[in-house]
Amino acid sequence: MGEKMIQEKIDQLVKMYQTEIESISDYIFNHPELGCQEYKSSKFMVDVLKKHNFKIEYPYLEIDTSFRAEFGDEEGPVIAFLAEYDALPGYGEEKKPAHACGHNWIAATTVGAGIVLSKIKDAFKGKIVVVGTPAEETVGSKVDLVNRGAFKDINAVFQMHLYEENNLRAKALAMDSWEFEFVGKASHAASYPFDGINALDAVNLTFAGISALRQQLKPDVRIHGIITKGGEAANIIPDYCSCKFYVRAEKRSYLDIVSEKVKNCARGAALMTGAKLKINQFENSYDDLVVNKALLEITRKNLENVGFKNFSERDEIPGSTDIGNVSYAAPTMYGNIGIADGKAKVHEEEFLQYANSKEAKEKIRMVVRAFAYSALELFKNEELMNQVQEEFEKIE
Repeated sequence: MGEKMIQEKIDQLVKMYQTEIESISDYIFNHPELGCQEYKSSKFMVDVLKKHNFKIEYPYLEIDTSFRAEFGDEEGPVIAFLAEYDALPGYGEEKKPAHACGHNWIAATTVGAGIVLSKIKDAFKGKIVVVGTPAEETVGSKVDLVNRGAFKDINAVFQMHLYEENNLRAKALAMDSWEFEFVGKASHAASYPFDGINALDAVNLTFAGISALRQQLKPDVRIHGIITKGGEAANIIPDYCSCKFYVRAEKRSYLDIVSEKVKNCARGAALMTGAKLKINQFENSYDDLVVNKALLEITRKNLENVGFKNFSERDEIPGSTDIGNVSYAAPTMYGNIGIADGKAKVHEEEFLQYANSKEAKEKIRMVVRAFAYSALELFKNEELMNQVQEEFEKIE
């Protein structure tokens, strides 16, 4: 069967399973669950994939709401599609969780691609994998999955995200999260201040040190923090205070240097005040995102083949995401599909009216087709797969 005929078969399969694929988006959108609590959403996807004869591991790698679904053989490449399905908190009058980041859409595109590819498995050798990745918005479970070896056997990874515009120039900053706890000695602030060791002074000196440090850092660095405990009463020298910081940079290698400088600011504050310091990492560390150029070219061509156009040539304004860690573990394709003509941005309440709309579902079908076309090329073209791997091995 030629490539054109297989693509036509993929298009037929997308139409055949359209209702089922869109039901994934519907269900997850209508059952929003916060990170690490996605029990209904993960089970729904697992049940769908079981019905299509995928081999399931659930929970996966001791993460309750993660799963790995496989279909295929060991004789060719292993290509993975990453589902996200955690919601964000605080929407509407009741401040409830909701999918203002469109993770319902991500789940439908990736599970949908897996299902469609499983129906043409006789056209290629290799394995299709769908990995359920919880808590992208909070603890970043992809980091735990990477650290536990989930991507050791994966040859290529695909995921796309809803956004304000079609943009394949995705970026993400590496990020560390640091908590500094200072323990001093309480005393009466008016009568016996000389007997105290002021933990709040240590916090304030940490902020001052970081502010002075900024002048000596590269412009891509972002440092932002809050005081999480500042004392009990104004007339008591605080004996326990704490603060939290996110530290970000374009590259993990430079972030490691910056993080050490930030920790030294806290160490210096402890030395100046006499307080004891405890340093904690309160969330997973995220790496910067490295999009594989070979995968990007294949995916862009196939996105254009199914009707996407007007790709932005400006770099995405970066935040941080756990798929950055995946991009250091396996060749990764990640980009953005625009919706709502830029009238709403992800995480805004207005975005909720678009995340599971008729337009969103049309673009689910288009992305499933583009994913399937792209994976098929990799399964059938060993030279292309080698190009992907060679580029991945050059990551510094």
